[in-house]
Amino acid sequence: MKLIHALPAAAALAFISTAALAAGDPAAGEKVFMKCKACHQIGAGAKNAVGPELNGLNGRAAGSAAGYNYSAAMKGAGFSWDEKNFTDYIANPKAKVPGNKMPFAGLPADADRANVWAYIAQFKADGSK
Repeated sequence: MKLIHALPAAAALAFISTAALAAGDPAAGEKVFMKCKACHQIGAGAKNAVGPELNGLNGRAAGSAAGYNYSAAMKGAGFSWDEKNFTDYIANPKAKVPGNKMPFAGLPADADRANVWAYIAQFKADGSK
């Protein structure tokens, strides 16, 4: 009888473990972020550069980093950054927000997009993890 009750719990645990893996790997994302570092800063002391600083990106309205001069397209994008919006955007920035000024072609690999989001999403607005 105990085995019957344990099966749903084991199935739920397996599902949670799979979902956690699908969320991306921050360590792998840090390596992918090397492609972003030419324009974006993140972490303690990050500042706007060619692109806006990315601290606290999760939940932030698109086009709203203080002190950064965004394109009209990004200011009017009408969404907040979350995993879906970020991964859609970074796959093809010009398709997600036509008229934005980011000259990056995008990350074609699903895993790279998930991993870089996992890396970026761990940073709070103050640059701490």
